[in-house]
Amino acid sequence: MGRLLNIIYLCFLVLSSPWLLWRYLAAGKNKRGWSQKIFGLVAPRTSANPCLWLHAVSVGEVNLLAPIIDRFKNRHPGHEFVISTTTETGFDLASKKFSEHYVFFCPLDFTWAIKRVLKRLRPQMLVLAELELWPNLIQTTRNAGIPVAVINGRLSANSYRGYHRFRGWIGGTFEKLSVIAAQNETYAFRFRKLGSSPSNVVVTGSVKFDGIKTNRDNAHTQELARIAEIGPREQVFVAGSTQLEEDLIAARVYQQLCQTNPNLRLILVPRHPERCGSLSHQLNQLGVPSVLRSSLNSACNPSSDTASNVRHWSHDRNPQPSIRPVLIVDVIGELGAWWGCADVAYVGGSLGRRGGQNMIEPAAYGLPVSFGPNTENFRDVVEELLEHEAAEVIRDEATLRAFVERALTRPDWAFEMGVRAKNVVLSHLGASQKTVDVLSELLEASNSASNGSSALPTRAA
Repeated sequence: MGRLLNIIYLCFLVLSSPWLLWRYLAAGKNKRGWSQKIFGLVAPRTSANPCLWLHAVSVGEVNLLAPIIDRFKNRHPGHEFVISTTTETGFDLASKKFSEHYVFFCPLDFTWAIKRVLKRLRPQMLVLAELELWPNLIQTTRNAGIPVAVINGRLSANSYRGYHRFRGWIGGTFEKLSVIAAQNETYAFRFRKLGSSPSNVVVTGSVKFDGIKTNRDNAHTQELARIAEIGPREQVFVAGSTQLEEDLIAARVYQQLCQTNPNLRLILVPRHPERCGSLSHQLNQLGVPSVLRSSLNSACNPSSDTASNVRHWSHDRNPQPSIRPVLIVDVIGELGAWWGCADVAYVGGSLGRRGGQNMIEPAAYGLPVSFGPNTENFRDVVEELLEHEAAEVIRDEATLRAFVERALTRPDWAFEMGVRAKNVVLSHLGASQKTVDVLSELLEASNSASNGSSALPTRAA
């Protein structure tokens, strides 16, 4: 099947080449890593130490690797890690977050590229974050005698239906997964139904709850608050992981509420930083001034003139002097710390069809959290937050304005909602350690198999 898939992938690559070229030239995307993606030309690993290959598709999956790596290093101090991503934003964040490890672009599902990566990196195990189900990747890795694990595994209802429709074609791939550490029993059931061995599926909880900051006084948040010159009397509304329409809705809400809340500040953290420049232009057309986070980098020096950009922007360019400029964060990897600056939160990707973004981080800080109705990616988290009255679903501009206004004018209500949200997060801590226990067990089984029989034993039921 590997050769057939290679041919299919090549045909698809040729047919999609005009679109890829357009993204390369016009949109500035997919410019890097093609030698790694197509040919597997990664840098050879020279160390003889044992190694784990961790794969994270994009930013969200990269973030959940941190507690896994920390705990695994404590348990297996001699191991090294190599980290692959699919997207450029994921690559940039991984390079920044895990600078001591080798970061590369994951090869496309061509057998020759995967074989070259395995030969050059010599991993003991391939660990896939959440689910990146590429048949050749999994088959080729297993053929090399290397176990493949899925951590923080999840299968949404839509994904499950799609995979189930092609179960005859894809079911063998699920069977080849050595272990699946699923977030909950619902996901575990779906993995089993799609062909994964029941003895290889275990529920560990969601790693996204671990490694989350809960203390607003952490150094990164304090640094950002100083850079943005957030005063003690100011109230901060943060809208994070937003799509375009959500940015504009939040800006209009901010514009309206500033009439009665002159100390209000808005911080927008779009899901795609590359559109922040055009977003700034659109906000100015609405009569809402803005400033880009990247222009404030030198504000780490309190004496810097740049540090006063936010303060003076409204006086120089704002047609409505009572509005402070919107801070648009065009820097990758800062959203988690910006939530710590907030008094009220909106989590984006939830008014459109994206399926929602991570609302665990603002909940962990004890914020009154809101999001739209389309949150399938975090269905279980959303259900629990709503069950405990620890978040609120907004459906349009009017309901977002009502939520933010209530949080600003009823601090006791906002505080109580935030406490409930934080308690939900605290009740889930520990998934990372359970996941590392599962990986360690698989590693020991793999080592025993390589020293004895060639077959990798399954986990005990």
